[in-house]
Amino acid sequence: MKENLKELLVLGIMSGTSMDGLDLALCKFSRKNSIWNHAILRASTLPYSPQLRQSLEDAMYLSAENMCALDHQYGKLIGDSVSIFLKSGNFKADWIASHGHTVFHQPSRYFTLQIGNANDIYAATGIPVINDFRSMDIALGGNGAPLVPVGDEYLFNEYDSCLNLGGFSNISFKHNNNRIAFDICPVNMGLNYLAGKSGLEFDCAGKLGRQGIILPEILDKLNTLKYYNLPPPKSLGREWFIENMLPILNNESSVNDLLRTLYEHIVQQISSVLNNGSFKNVLITGGGAKNSFLIELISKKTKSEIVIPSNEVVDFKEALIFAFLGYLRIHSISNVFSSVTGSTSDHCGGSITGIIK
Repeated sequence: MKENLKELLVLGIMSGTSMDGLDLALCKFSRKNSIWNHAILRASTLPYSPQLRQSLEDAMYLSAENMCALDHQYGKLIGDSVSIFLKSGNFKADWIASHGHTVFHQPSRYFTLQIGNANDIYAATGIPVINDFRSMDIALGGNGAPLVPVGDEYLFNEYDSCLNLGGFSNISFKHNNNRIAFDICPVNMGLNYLAGKSGLEFDCAGKLGRQGIILPEILDKLNTLKYYNLPPPKSLGREWFIENMLPILNNESSVNDLLRTLYEHIVQQISSVLNNGSFKNVLITGGGAKNSFLIELISKKTKSEIVIPSNEVVDFKEALIFAFLGYLRIHSISNVFSSVTGSTSDHCGGSITGIIK
């Protein structure tokens, strides 16, 4: 790997499984004397309209024709959003790195799909785009996820482990000099679903769950799902949640009790991983880091020091790291670790669209 790499501005774009909105983070990267330098210059989350959120939720059920249409419509929305974002702050970007929005993720069947067509993003912005970060890994026999651990390795390696609490929880850590990472369990995907039954987008600070009681039978069903006995590398997708967890949560018990039970399940699964790893500290980011009840429960069940960084890092770490994955792709440096995904080799993933100046 080259010791020195020139400074570039890369706009990282992320739409997660929680479907809160589109995260944009304009980031600056360079490498000098083997040291990575990075900074978030500007970041913002653009909330999805109820109509768009519903379209994304229902995308997996679309016909091929309508899926193509949504891919381009969403790509144009991303491109227009980027133009507004940059112009409002009088910023420029050298590159765009877009994760897109995951509709399908089925590595066991050798495919994954993130919509948000790069041609439409480029057409709206005139900035070259890197996207489709996952397909190469699946073609090489990997899970196509998680990809964020490369950023953990280079940008956040002062922590024993990095835990993201998004639609799913995933963890990244070093073991025998290799970076290991995997999805642990659903978090906000399940919590938001149950909160929706009470007419809320999410359970703010865990207020509803705090009022409920644990339902032992439901908890047992959740904890005995087969996924939890699989060794890493492994990853979860929305399809898994719908097929395996949703039937358990669609129960006649009170919403508060179901939420409290799901919190317990989440915390038991996460604390088991943290305690087995004997980590001195864990950096927690993602929307779940702002759920005080969830963090309180995790803190009680693990001996690891819980580190909650600045709101900027909590909210935009994934967008930052996808910008970084794009930066690595620009320089043809491996941005996917086989030790994380199970692919046949480390590699440099991501497709480039647009004119490179």
